[in-house]
Amino acid sequence: MTELQASLIAIGGAIVVGVVSYNKWQEWRARRSVENAFSPLEEDVLMGPKGGGERQEPVLGPVGAVGREDDSQTLDRSLGHGGEPDDEAVHADGSVPFVETAPKPFPLDTFIDCVIPVALEMPLRGEKITAAFQKLRLVGNKHVEVIGETESGDWEKVAVAGAYHALQVGVQLANRHGPLSELEYSELVTGLDQLSDELGATPELPEMTEVMSLAKRLYQLIHEFDIQLSINVRAKEGPWSLATLRPALQRQGLEIRPDGRMVMQDGEGSVLYWVLTNANPADDTSSLMTLLLPVATVAPEREGFRSMTAFARSLASRLSGTIVDDEGHPLSDESLAAIAQQIRSFYGAMEQTGISPGSPRAQRLFA
Repeated sequence: MTELQASLIAIGGAIVVGVVSYNKWQEWRARRSVENAFSPLEEDVLMGPKGGGERQEPVLGPVGAVGREDDSQTLDRSLGHGGEPDDEAVHADGSVPFVETAPKPFPLDTFIDCVIPVALEMPLRGEKITAAFQKLRLVGNKHVEVIGETESGDWEKVAVAGAYHALQVGVQLANRHGPLSELEYSELVTGLDQLSDELGATPELPEMTEVMSLAKRLYQLIHEFDIQLSINVRAKEGPWSLATLRPALQRQGLEIRPDGRMVMQDGEGSVLYWVLTNANPADDTSSLMTLLLPVATVAPEREGFRSMTAFARSLASRLSGTIVDDEGHPLSDESLAAIAQQIRSFYGAMEQTGISPGSPRAQRLFA
């Protein structure tokens, strides 16, 4: 072996050792940064109302609600069970908003369900009805529900131990995936026809054209209000170790779901906001976390945006990060305040359509 060859081998070995050492140092630094950030853990639980942050977006877009009250009334009145409006609830222009208050709520929501009355030749036990409808729980991706009238005249979801004198079948007119289609409605009609002989039942089917029109109108409302607002925390000094980051975030109150996403709950089991690490399954580190607020399904009194921004500020402070929008621009306090105002306007527009943010109706429509 010549002296030149020996020198080249020595240089190559030094380079390999240097690369391995650098990678190990980067991994140690990523882990160390997270450990330092979350140890010791503090009592504020990243949910305090303090200010801080930076930026230039996100934008919710226009939130006008022109004509939506009329659409809401058409939906509810066309499908029945709307009830007489309270005099005090009438708008100045004569239109009536939809209110989800009632001493005993009707099990189906006539604002979002196509309700089909079903007459029975004789009272039926709940177990027979339940067994018959097992094969008709979904049409396409639209949920089907059956309710029954008890001897006292009340309506309830069909229960095994109950006895019912009449039925009503409801299919959701629209969801985030689209409006009820002609094919899905035909599938429902066919299924009800098959059950008629088995149950001694006679359904009163509405016209398909009317149902399709209402479904498209409802889907338009869903499309307009299906908003997920995001802010991000970007690392300033190299990536964070996921092996340390995920458990630390769990200790701050986040729950890891089966799909790997982390969620902050609102205290009653519903989602307040999501936290994503933007990492692939094989990744060991991440340089960006995204916080997502499902605006329509979070009630205003939960103050989801305030909680989410407080959490982001605390993450940025602890992990040496910066709050940015989806384009990577820093989000300032003024920008975050402007977004909060847009959310308030957005909630007001939703209320005018009859969809209260965070309500059971909203949860069904935007699930």
